Amino acid sequence: MSSITAREPQSASDFVHHGTPAFHRINLALFAAGFATFGLLYCVQPLLPEFSRDYGVNEAVSALSLSLTTGVLGFAMLFAGAISDAVGRKPIMVGSLLSSALLTLASVLMPNWTSFLIVRGLLGIALSGLPAVAMTYLAEEMDIASIGLGMGLYISGNAIGGMSGRLITGVLTDFATWRVGVMVVAVVGIGCALVFWRLLPPSRHFVAQPLRLRALTERFGVIVHDRGLPWLFAEGFLLLGAFVTIYNYIGYRLLAPPYNLSQAVVGAIFAIYLIGTFSSPWVGHLAGKLGRRKVLWSMLALMLIGTALTVLMPLWAVLLGVVALTFGFFGGHSVVSSWVGRRAGAAKAHASSLYLFCYYLGSSIAGACGGLCYAADGWNGVAWFVGAMALVGLVIALGLYRLPPLPQNTATPPTPMSRGAMP
Repeated sequence: MSSITAREPQSASDFVHHGTPAFHRINLALFAAGFATFGLLYCVQPLLPEFSRDYGVNEAVSALSLSLTTGVLGFAMLFAGAISDAVGRKPIMVGSLLSSALLTLASVLMPNWTSFLIVRGLLGIALSGLPAVAMTYLAEEMDIASIGLGMGLYISGNAIGGMSGRLITGVLTDFATWRVGVMVVAVVGIGCALVFWRLLPPSRHFVAQPLRLRALTERFGVIVHDRGLPWLFAEGFLLLGAFVTIYNYIGYRLLAPPYNLSQAVVGAIFAIYLIGTFSSPWVGHLAGKLGRRKVLWSMLALMLIGTALTVLMPLWAVLLGVVALTFGFFGGHSVVSSWVGRRAGAAKAHASSLYLFCYYLGSSIAGACGGLCYAADGWNGVAWFVGAMALVGLVIALGLYRLPPLPQNTATPPTPMSRGAMP
């Protein structure tokens, strides 16, 4: 089967175009949603050494505070898209944001490691209602020429949220406790959920579909038989798996000799995430002009180079490597996630769910395995593990050149914008 049929023919004026007020409202709302979602999800990442000290667990067990959440999140998103097909996009996303923020707030009250992990597992279920549905919403509502930029701006919110959640908890841990930091992130999440609820326009192209198990199975079957989508799902697994593994264990390395950095300084290193606010929209827009095939492989190559740099001893080289890997990750994710929506056609929600299932499964599995590599061979073990994933991703990206272009890819490319400018 060559590919799934793309978006059903409709008038171009029916969709949201770059530069319109509706475009700005949608992107501001989804920016707030991405900010909250990834702040709530990743706020525990710089705290892994704190969990090891407070609860007496090793690196791999401490990483479960993130890996368990992302693993549950991935499985739950297999069903979140189908539920949104029946209930609607916006209600699912609003409920997801509010419940996620409240669960994060509850996690600071948990008295032991087991109860803390239980709440973090429930958080994975709650969070599942936003990422897959947000991708579907953009694919349904945006004009073809504007999807890449819209997806890039949404991912920018993810980047700033992930950075802010990590930065807040990392810094406040030095001045108060990690519980105070997580509590602040939860309160910010509640505020973002209210902003999202007020700003996001209702869906214009959503058509409710009743939940039928047979239809659901058939759609997933069509998706996995597409020539390109399974490889894009594999890229999602490798992209986030490599990225999360680096950030999971960089704190252990920088807190130890010869660097001996403080928790606040290590937390501040997560400001590198701001690179994603530039690379996501810029690379997404560049892919719309030059083609996804030409851009994706360069992002994987950049991640491989960045991983190699982190093995060097000078602190500047380590940080430069993390910068390169971060740029490549956010750029690559922007390209792949928009590509999935373009190939999926009428099965956008299901394809988004499968892509994000693989994406977060990569975080869960690779993030935990990275702890075993760190225990076995320190940072060199982590670097070899991540480098292997980036190399496989690069091979897949080059192999995607053999895919025939989709018929709708002959559309007029988007209007050029100034480099890195936000609309």
